[in-house]
Amino acid sequence: MSFRIGQGFDAHRYGEGSEVVVGGVNIPFDKGVVAHSDGDVAIHALCDAALGALGLGDIGGHFPDSSAEFAGIDSRILLRRVAALMQERGLVVGNVDVTVIAQAPKMAPHIDAMRENLAQDLNTPVANLNIKATTTERMGFTGRGEGIAALAVILLVDA
Repeated sequence: MSFRIGQGFDAHRYGEGSEVVVGGVNIPFDKGVVAHSDGDVAIHALCDAALGALGLGDIGGHFPDSSAEFAGIDSRILLRRVAALMQERGLVVGNVDVTVIAQAPKMAPHIDAMRENLAQDLNTPVANLNIKATTTERMGFTGRGEGIAALAVILLVDA
């Protein structure tokens, strides 16, 4: 069996709005994110991780923010396109680990729904996905409530 590992990171600044999208879940909040797409940091980090594992560059190379095609796009669509690239190469998810970094909003009530979304989009059992959240104890841009970030690691294995 062969395997490939990738890691990804994404961050977005908070701006005007009344919700943030994380892991494909709309979370009510007193802010939104400044982004070309829906600004889903968890999915963007995961796309970067998967593209890295595939040796195919990064999310910006595949879905550039200079393209009107991707303006306001649901990031789950992007993740499904990345999953198709995995499938074309005969690879499937071994496991995924995502960490969302935000002082607020609270992620815990939404993690099960996020896992369900990502499992569906990646065509893998929910058991292959872990999502967790942390704060930075009020340090840095996430701690000051200026934005949100996420880290992702993925293991791809032969189908």
